[in-house]
Amino acid sequence: MNSAELVERGKRVLRLEREALGGVEDRLDETFASAVMMIAESRGRVIVTGVGKSGLIGRKIAATLTSTGTPATFLHPVDSAHGDLGIVGSDDVAILLSKSGESDELLALLEHLQGLGVRTVAITGERESALARLCTISLDAWVREEACPHDLAPTTSTTAALAIGDALAVALLEHKGFGREDFARLHPGGSIGRRLVTRVDEVMLASPLPILPLGSTLRQAIVVLAEQRGIVLVADGDQKLLGVLTAGDLTRLMEHQQDVMSELVERVMTHAPRVARAGELASAVAFRMETTGVMAMPVLDAGARIVGVVHLHDLLRARVA
Repeated sequence: MNSAELVERGKRVLRLEREALGGVEDRLDETFASAVMMIAESRGRVIVTGVGKSGLIGRKIAATLTSTGTPATFLHPVDSAHGDLGIVGSDDVAILLSKSGESDELLALLEHLQGLGVRTVAITGERESALARLCTISLDAWVREEACPHDLAPTTSTTAALAIGDALAVALLEHKGFGREDFARLHPGGSIGRRLVTRVDEVMLASPLPILPLGSTLRQAIVVLAEQRGIVLVADGDQKLLGVLTAGDLTRLMEHQQDVMSELVERVMTHAPRVARAGELASAVAFRMETTGVMAMPVLDAGARIVGVVHLHDLLRARVA
């Protein structure tokens, strides 16, 4: 098989899975909303279970639910018969995944769950299966065929089940009002947490500030530019920002004029510069700086007074961009 044929095989798989997800989307109905509300109103946690490839998908769904504010755990059907059923409480909701809906291990676990008073959600590809009929709610994950050329290896069906699990997690997240700060609280050690909780105040330079008053000369400004990483802030006596002068501004002026040292900063400075606000997310400031090509920004408080300067290199070093 040559490279062109291999690419075409790959595209076929992606096409089949995309079409299958389109069908799942079209068939999504009020039972989905009922499942979301049942989970949201539960005082317990979500128990996710499945066998084989469905079990692997179930582990991912449980992890996604937990990281988005809905406590969940994976329970293997076989292990449940050997003591692990002890983690289940009557206030829990269980999500059971099976393409056929006829897995003996899963049906045996379902009987035990129902005996404990647990409400259940089936995600299955067979709407008339025992699992679909016996669970409290059944979500339709039917697919026409697997992407496997023999229609055997779970591929399209597991993609459909995973997508439904993601849909449940995101709908629950939005229904509960789970926000960026909540997400960051559950991801304190990773880059997501840093981006969501780091404020510009934590990255900016607060002292010494590269401030000059009106009437300063470019000779004075050059000294500050050299010492303060290429930016001068022009301010009044209350430290309210009047303008910004950068090394780039000075370079452009010198291209057209030789004797510039006696020029006043207000002749060259940008009078309405881009600024950051104290308390603003550092990631938002980094995005603005990257998209506008700005290497440094003054940081202002609520009264428009200068409280710091933030440099793009420092934001990148803090890994918030």
